[in-house]
Order: sequence, then structure tokens, then C-alpha cells
Amino acid sequence: MVIILKKDSDKAQLDSLVNWLSGKGVEVHKTVGTTQTILGLVGDTSRLDIDLISAMEIVEAVRRVQEPYKSAGRKFHPEDTVIKVGDTQVGGGTLTLIAGPCSVESEEQICEIAKSVKASGATMLRGGAFKPRTSPYSFQGLRGEGLRLLSIAKKLTGLPVVSEIMDISQLPLFDDVDVIQVGARNMQNFELLRELGQAKKPILLKRGLSSTYEELLMSAEYIMAGGNEQVILCERGIRTFETYTRNTMDVAAAPVLKELSHLPVIIDPSHSSGRSALVAPLACAAVAAGADGLIIEVHNDPPHALCDGPQSIRPQAFDALARRLHVLSDAMRQAV
Repeated sequence: MVIILKKDSDKAQLDSLVNWLSGKGVEVHKTVGTTQTILGLVGDTSRLDIDLISAMEIVEAVRRVQEPYKSAGRKFHPEDTVIKVGDTQVGGGTLTLIAGPCSVESEEQICEIAKSVKASGATMLRGGAFKPRTSPYSFQGLRGEGLRLLSIAKKLTGLPVVSEIMDISQLPLFDDVDVIQVGARNMQNFELLRELGQAKKPILLKRGLSSTYEELLMSAEYIMAGGNEQVILCERGIRTFETYTRNTMDVAAAPVLKELSHLPVIIDPSHSSGRSALVAPLACAAVAAGADGLIIEVHNDPPHALCDGPQSIRPQAFDALARRLHVLSDAMRQAV
């Protein structure tokens, strides 16, 4: 249930209403916007008298929310969420560019790439330390050592770090990681999501291989229900009948998710395509569709990369792409 309050509502009346609702056994989430204040009610609201609430002096309207995702839904939170990460942000009109290798391979490799992507305008550094691979014989990442090397690159460049977690037991190792990524295979690892709900840092949540929009938002709800409202949604392509590309990028994900949810949405053109030649056009399509940012795999030697070389672009290509994306982003903002 959503209670929309009248403009300039009396604070004493508001506090009284919140206390009364809490006494009825429902959890109250207050959202203060530029034009109105909204109370989102979570819990068993079936016993609340809508007519009684509607008749209160400070109440503008009362609406039932049918969607199962309450905290992630836009009805509870009409204004876009902006997530601060270090000196940058995700959402709020900022084009976020997260770039770096699929996997951290050495100190020289990650530091060289970090310096390069920062010079090209990247606002965050991505790098895998724990790698979920289809084959148990493939490179699994440097694990704790990889996170240590990411910390070195972070100190060198000042770029906030994004890295993927695979299990709850790894959480203590992520103290110096600024944004914890939940990969497609773990999107419905509900125990992990519950634990991340207690985390005090942003979570980048990737859409599962065959998951619907609602399933993605329900996974975000698990995190937010635990108290962590810093969730970034990520479309990384879904599995379809097409085999030419690694996955199929759902370009509609950006506008649809932004209609359903207030959370920022970024796109991963690297995993969507699996082909480096397709990264640039898909990235441009994502920005044109309204995405808040991109996460792009950049490697200084793709043919010899230990993981996902075919979909990684070189630093020079990222530099050219970043310039195109900023021009496109500026044009899209001016066109609105």
C-alpha cells in the first residue's frame, strides 16, 4: 500500500500517522520527493481501513500496490535513485562507465589497464577475482590475491572497484571493494542476497541467463528488504535461440526497468555479445535506450587473456568508444 501525503504536511500529524501504522504491524518507508512525500507500507495491509486513512487531513490519496516488489518498485519510490560511489555516482543523469578486464591476471596487467581506462573517462574499475566458469578446468581467478591487486590499482588511480562475489564466505575479503557484483548465476542465490542486504555498500545485480524483469526485481527486493537500498540493476543479455552471439542483449531492459523501478540500470554489452566487434554498437544502443551506464570488458592483450578474450576490447578501442558515448549521452539529454 502507498499513502501519498499532501504538500507541506504537518510534521506532528505525519509522525502520529507513522506511529499509528507501525502499531498496526506494518513497516513504513518514507520517501520525501521534491513535490510530495510518500509512505510505502510493507507487511499485511489487508486489515487497514483505506477509507479511514484517506479521510485523514494530511493524506492526498491511498493506493494498493499489486506488484510483489515493493521497495524496488517505482510506486513506492517515484523519483529515481542515485547511488554514490566514491567521488562519482550511478544515475541522476551521469553516464557511468565501468571498465576493466574480465579477470585480474597480474599486478602489471590490472594497473596498466586501470590507468588507461581512467585516462579515457572510466569512472569505475571492474575486475574479476573469483570467476564462475562453466568448466571446472578453466581459469577460476586469483581469488584473494586478485582482490589485493585490485586494491593496488585502486590506490594508483583512485577508481572505485567493482568485483564479483560468488559465496557468502567470501564477504570478509570484499572490504576494499566499492561495489559488490552479483553475477547472473547467483541472481537467485537468496541466502547470498539476504546477506548482502546487511552490507553497507552498493550491489550491482546482474540479470539471470533466462530471468524475467519481475524475477530480477524480486532479487533486488531481497537485498533491499534487508536494509540495503543501494542496488544497481544490470542487463547482461539473456539466453535465446540465437547462437551467433553469446547472449541476446535485451535493449528494452533499460526503459522497461526504469518504468517499473526507481533503481539505476546499466548494460553489459560485452557479455551480451561475446564478440568485441559488437561491443561498441550495443553500447551505443544501450545509451540511446536510456541506460544510466555501461560495464565493459577491456584487456590490453585480448588474444592471450585468461578469461573472455574474444569479447574484450583493447584500451584504444575503449578510448574511442568512451568519446562517442559521451557525445551520444549529451545529445540524448538535450533531446528530452
